[in-house]
Amino acid sequence: MKLTGNTILITGGGSGIGLAFAERFLNAGNQVIVCGRREEVLEQAKEKFPGLITRVSDLNRESERIALFEWVTANYPEVNVLINNAGIQQRFNVLKDDAKNNWSYFNNEITTNIEAPIHFSMLFAPYFAAKEAAAIINVTSGLAFTPFAIAPIYSASKAALHSFTMSLRHQLSETSVEVIEVAPPAVNTDLGGTGQHGHGEPLAAFTDGIFKGLEEGKQEIGYGTSVDRLRMSRDEVDQYVENMYQATKSMIE
Repeated sequence: MKLTGNTILITGGGSGIGLAFAERFLNAGNQVIVCGRREEVLEQAKEKFPGLITRVSDLNRESERIALFEWVTANYPEVNVLINNAGIQQRFNVLKDDAKNNWSYFNNEITTNIEAPIHFSMLFAPYFAAKEAAAIINVTSGLAFTPFAIAPIYSASKAALHSFTMSLRHQLSETSVEVIEVAPPAVNTDLGGTGQHGHGEPLAAFTDGIFKGLEEGKQEIGYGTSVDRLRMSRDEVDQYVENMYQATKSMIE
């Protein structure tokens, strides 16, 4: 995709990977809109990068997704790039956590990670197909390929988004819309809670690597440990997942 002269909407763009992407795209000469649920986070992002356009929106609500799509296309009709970045990660033990009385807690992860990006992709795809050049970038995870057993819904949701992204790419292959998947490894952000990913890849280095992949025109972009995981054999996946579970299961016991 071209990396300058775009108007880009980034979901979950107020912090972490989303904000790092927003900064890079701003610096490359793009107009960038970020949305998120927390107004104070968006205000802090705008103070840091005054060129950002921000919009408070709860993408877990169908009505707000439609409202955001209509607001963006009405006020910024030149929008031609969507980055589905918003996501949450919850770690839990299926034998200990209460799915009977607390299902909304778990369902929130499904809605955020699967329903919202699929709906948003389907809202924007016809609009983008009329453009000379456009792109939909879905942020999945290395865990879409090698599930993290103590974050089972997160891993499954990212695997589902990976599958949808592949199908979307085929359906849009004869249009002007590029469909790109970014599959991060663990990155040093607050995903899953403060300190949970302190061991992860440095955010700036990760962002550099992803932008290099975009410059090279890759359709599926990993970084660090996720690169090899995107092409592991089934036997390698099984062994990787087992080793990871044994090393981390004490975190949910």
